[in-house]
Amino acid sequence: MTTALVLSAGGMFAAWEVGVWKVLRTRMKFDMIVGASAGAWNGWAIAGGCTPEELAAEWLDPRTAQIMQPGIHSSGFLRPDTMHQKARDLFARFRPRIPFGLTVTDVARFRTRLVRDSEITWEHLAATASVPLCFPPVTILGRHYVDGGFPATALPLWAAEEMGATRAIAVLCLNTLPFRMLRLVIPSRKISAGLQVLRFEPSEALGSLHDAISWTAENVKRWIELGERDANRTLLSITM
Repeated sequence: MTTALVLSAGGMFAAWEVGVWKVLRTRMKFDMIVGASAGAWNGWAIAGGCTPEELAAEWLDPRTAQIMQPGIHSSGFLRPDTMHQKARDLFARFRPRIPFGLTVTDVARFRTRLVRDSEITWEHLAATASVPLCFPPVTILGRHYVDGGFPATALPLWAAEEMGATRAIAVLCLNTLPFRMLRLVIPSRKISAGLQVLRFEPSEALGSLHDAISWTAENVKRWIELGERDANRTLLSITM
């Protein structure tokens, strides 16, 4: 069985994934990691050997607040420069030690694409987090790409299966009603009945849409702690 850790999009809510990872890393072995948007950033660091403590420190760094700086431009209202610099830093600091994939969305074709392993550049790390109507698209080899974690594709199970996974440990932080409704309106890409999926989701609402784009240390700490509790609770339920 080939097991993938699949990390969803989520903006600042993706700090919750750090708590889940802290528990899962001692209980499960992963053959690959796949992520979308902020989940791709988490996954890139994890695949590169980042520990939960180091990843938590990244999220708790006050400079994280600067990633989503207001600034009106033709494509949205968030300035891309700090976010792009963070993508460069992540690309420079980590190199995946196991197979890794992320998703980006081709603007012209309005289709989500898997980018994996040596294909990935810092531009792909920037593109996967370029939320439409917030950040501008990222141009890569003449094509324009945005966030790979649209509501319908926030959890890229299809990409894990495309990489050869037969089991997915799905970590989904966008599970509240607005996101569930959007996924009904915009169907997600299909997966086969042969892919086994074990889901980990927050047991309570992580916050408002404003919280998803606004950094506070208090929220990050709360989300990481909740992620640990939720992971332990889910694992207990499947072993009882």
